[in-house]
Amino acid sequence: MTKLIRIYKPFTRAGILEMITYRVNFLFFLLGEIMKCFVMFFVWKAVFDSSDSSTVYGFTYDNMVVYLFITFLSGYLTYSDGSYVIGKEILDGSIAMRMIKPVDFDMCFLFQELGTKIMQFLMIFLPITAGVEIYRWIVNGTPMLDFVMLLLFLFSMLLAYGINFFFNLSYGFLAFYLKNLWGTDIIKGVIVDFLSGATVPLAFMGVFGQVLSYLPFASLSYTPVMIYMGMYSFKEIVFYLGLQIVWLCVFVLISKLILRSAMKRLVVHGG
Repeated sequence: MTKLIRIYKPFTRAGILEMITYRVNFLFFLLGEIMKCFVMFFVWKAVFDSSDSSTVYGFTYDNMVVYLFITFLSGYLTYSDGSYVIGKEILDGSIAMRMIKPVDFDMCFLFQELGTKIMQFLMIFLPITAGVEIYRWIVNGTPMLDFVMLLLFLFSMLLAYGINFFFNLSYGFLAFYLKNLWGTDIIKGVIVDFLSGATVPLAFMGVFGQVLSYLPFASLSYTPVMIYMGMYSFKEIVFYLGLQIVWLCVFVLISKLILRSAMKRLVVHGG
């Protein structure tokens, strides 16, 4: 482990420097995501205002506010752009330089993204989580933060990021065959957002939502958020964390198999 960290530490440092260097791009991207979050907030506010019941599928209005902002937070921190980067590097030929380096292909991406995640954790996670907890305190009249649930939430987020990273890496490796993933990558993002419960909570989808909860997409967003909100029992938490570990292992294996196959038929434009 020490050797691994020593080898890939420069990639993490590069990720941190990239965040600092292109901070305006980061801020505008963040602003766009926050605006999207507030759009969803007003949509759900209209839903609850028009409902005769104070709860909708087990969610109160206050629950939904917390769900929206924690879903935004988990989605932002577990986001991985591996598929976009790989597709771009295949188009411009720069992937050839990455492939001749004496390091693992996937570990380069992973440790570089970890650098950006460190900065995002400090700049985004801490203030938004503090704001959500202050809101819950005001609404409920008492502090609602459970440190055990917070630690389980962070562990679940770590697993969610691993799943998302290797899923996007596996998808990105398809660029070795398709040559350009730009259009399909947008479609993939929309589908994943819906299936993960980021657009609509899976609890609202009945039997279909129960089926989706066992698929890897729910592990990306829905599982961590439900743990944070305390809406899972201890047995459910253990089950869904175990399910996340299973899906992580599956996508690690898939990414290795696809890469091994794709390397035999690499064709790049401009390289």
